[in-house]
Formats: sequence, structure tokens, C-alpha cells
Amino acid sequence: MTVWLTRIVPDPRSAQARKDTQGRAAAMHLHRRLMSLFPYDLGAAARAQLGVLFRTEDTPDGPHVLLQSGERPDTTLLPDGYGTATSRPLDPLLDALRPGLTIRYRCVASPVRKPGATTRAAYRLPPVVALHGTAADEWWLRQAEAGGLKPLDVHSLPLDAVSGPRGTNGPAADQRVRHARIRFDGTAAIIDPDLLRAKITEGIGRGKAYGCGLLSIAPARSTG
Repeated sequence: MTVWLTRIVPDPRSAQARKDTQGRAAAMHLHRRLMSLFPYDLGAAARAQLGVLFRTEDTPDGPHVLLQSGERPDTTLLPDGYGTATSRPLDPLLDALRPGLTIRYRCVASPVRKPGATTRAAYRLPPVVALHGTAADEWWLRQAEAGGLKPLDVHSLPLDAVSGPRGTNGPAADQRVRHARIRFDGTAAIIDPDLLRAKITEGIGRGKAYGCGLLSIAPARSTG
């Protein structure tokens, strides 16, 4: 299966593009927009079946949208004036992964832990607790190692939380979901290329429909 990476550069003059990239509810609007580029009726699990992962990147030219998917999106379905889009296969990068190769990585994720029933009762904790600071960095190290990486350094940056309705119909439409987000950047050595390929295609952690979990990598620049 070919993995596609699509970069969308929204036009700031487009009201629809601004809605999809600005504000705490933007991630939910953007998710719907990106899923509309795959005009198939795959039901509630469409995002997972299509391997759709995404995030919004802040750049000097404004926000850019990165979309990864197992099928090439039909970017002609973007509204007129929305912006520009280019797609390329990630297969050459994924095929070149080798043990010992040093790479740069970036991932916006929602680190959490799920306390046991006894701990929750004792400390009156919710079922899912967002992690911050050192606890979040330790979470990331575990995720990276489970994905075949040995992190050499980690730089974490808290981002604004994203939120939206749990669903579009019934009681779920009245329930709110909130995901705290942290951006992790750094370098790592590849230990297991197969695990890394799987982690790239499936994503990391919670909140994938809210722009979390996309792991991006690139060869590290030589300093010699």
C-alpha cells in the first residue's frame, strides 16, 4: 500500500480555510474537510480504514496542513479559493529506513494515562488524565521506543488544546471531547524499521480525528 503525504497551503482570504485552521474547534472542522477528499461511504471507521492522519503546522507564511493517507486524496474537491495542494508518495522514505539511521522527528500528540479504579477513587481522578512536563516526555520516550526508535534528544512544546463534539448524531453530538496537545521534536536512531513503519502509518496516541498522532520523520542533516 502506498502512503501519501499531502501538503495543503490554505489561502488566508478563504473564510472556509480560516475556519479549518483557526480556533480550538478548527481541528474538528479540518477533519471533516479532509475526509471529504475521499468520497467513499466507509462508515464510522473511515478515518482508520483510509489511514488518515493530519496536523496543522505554523509557518512564516501562515498555517500549512499536512495530510497522510493510505490513498491519494482528491484535492480537486477542496472548495474554490481554498488554497493549493500537492501530494507525493512516502514509499521512498519508508523503504530507505535502516537500523542505525539517525532521523529527525516531529509529532503533535495527546499524552495521557488511565489511572486504575482504586487510584481514581482515592484521588477523585477522571478516567483519562492529561500528562505534562516530565511525565509527558517520559510518555513520548515510551511511545518512540515502542515504535522502533531510540530518541537521542527530545524538545517538547505545549500547544493549545483542541475540542469538539464526540459525535455528529444522538447523545454524542452533545458531549464535548478535549485533547491536550504537546509537540515533540528531536532526533532519534532507528532500531527497528518495521516497527517504525507501522507507527508512522497507524499514528501515535489519542485524538487522531483532532489532528494528533501524525509522526513525521526526515534524515538528520550531517554536521560533518
